Amino acid sequence: MGKLFGTDGIRGVVNAGLDADLAYKVGLAAATVLAKNKGGKPLVTIGKDTRISGDLLKGSLIAGLCTAGADVMDLGTLPTPGVAWVTVEEEADAGIVISASHNPFEHNGIKIFNGKGFKLSDELEEKIEDIVLFGSNNVPMKTGGDIGKVSYAAPKASEDYIDHLESTIDSTLGGLHILVDCANGAASATAARLFDRFSKLRTDVINADPDGVNINDRCGSTHMDALAAMVRAGGYDMGIAFDGDADRCLAVDEQGSLIDGDQIMAACGLDMKSKGQLPGDTVVATVMSNLGLHLYTREQGIELECTDVGDRNVLERMVEKGYRLGGEQSGHMIFLEDATTGDGQLTALKILALLKESGRRASEVFSACPRYPQVLINIPVADNDVKKAAMASPELAQAICREEEVLAGEGRILVRPSGTEALMRVMVEAKTEEQARETAQRLADLIPRS
Repeated sequence: MGKLFGTDGIRGVVNAGLDADLAYKVGLAAATVLAKNKGGKPLVTIGKDTRISGDLLKGSLIAGLCTAGADVMDLGTLPTPGVAWVTVEEEADAGIVISASHNPFEHNGIKIFNGKGFKLSDELEEKIEDIVLFGSNNVPMKTGGDIGKVSYAAPKASEDYIDHLESTIDSTLGGLHILVDCANGAASATAARLFDRFSKLRTDVINADPDGVNINDRCGSTHMDALAAMVRAGGYDMGIAFDGDADRCLAVDEQGSLIDGDQIMAACGLDMKSKGQLPGDTVVATVMSNLGLHLYTREQGIELECTDVGDRNVLERMVEKGYRLGGEQSGHMIFLEDATTGDGQLTALKILALLKESGRRASEVFSACPRYPQVLINIPVADNDVKKAAMASPELAQAICREEEVLAGEGRILVRPSGTEALMRVMVEAKTEEQARETAQRLADLIPRS
């Protein structure tokens, strides 16, 4: 991980680590690197979620991009996967998303896609980072007609993206009644219009009134309890929840029980396999996926390949080996035939079409994949040096070995540093939640905070 770019771009609290000056320098550096790669003036799309700081950072990024000679297409508020899709459709050289995904409103981030809609390579990120940290004062400022221009494509880009999503399924979704939680985020700009395209689908939408500070606030895919209660009380067939930038999707069944990313992968993987649409009969997940997914896929004759945490790693494996379905337990689902990144609204359409085609209740379709009790403890730490020291600790390594012997193959332990926050994460799965919690706590107690 570089000094600026983490596993999902640049992240930070705005004006306390991530500010207008840094955004301006990133814009300068990105335009410089892209122009050198292209051998001419690059075109960059830019979109954001609904955070109050989005306009601040967007203005600075655009200023930096135009100063270094890049043209900019401003997409307004649009989900992350929408920015990636428009970038490809418009044959732009890169796309930039201003978002901190599922994090609280005071956080924000900058992530960059290449012209093919995939996250920028490590090599290009490092070149941008080097200019930002060491060479931004040496970037030549363009003058005259070489200065970049800004075009505004928000309404059309949003509508074109919705057209694309609608085209990814054949079902009318008729007869289904769903409740959709937009997390007061980017999906607020698109979800209602998308689901309204399906005239026989009954849709109610909540948390679609962003005010700049209520994004992810006790709503969306990181806070599912209220959605679950409303689905039970309202007699809905399913509840759908997105995160702040709508690249994740989680759901609840008609009983209000959680349908996580593992269960979505299991159901969609089995459906695709039965239709001959799952290359290699393989699904790509991460090391965070539940033991239940491992057991279920094995029973169904599906290979499960696991990568390090992060949808970027999942995508790289899928592209490398030609797989079409992958994702994370947290709700990042990649349907590579239709998208180049995780797309929450695309995922919602896929699982609704599957539910409609099955003729069964959501609890029957998605609970077939068991979920072992899983406990995740996040330990705040001072900095990356503390993370490195924890991962190199012989005492911690020995303790993990002892706990794994006790689990005797009927559980899993994963201790890792967060790629986006100052946290160490301890995840334990076991036969009972009590055993998982006690094991996780013993290991968490061995991790230093500073």
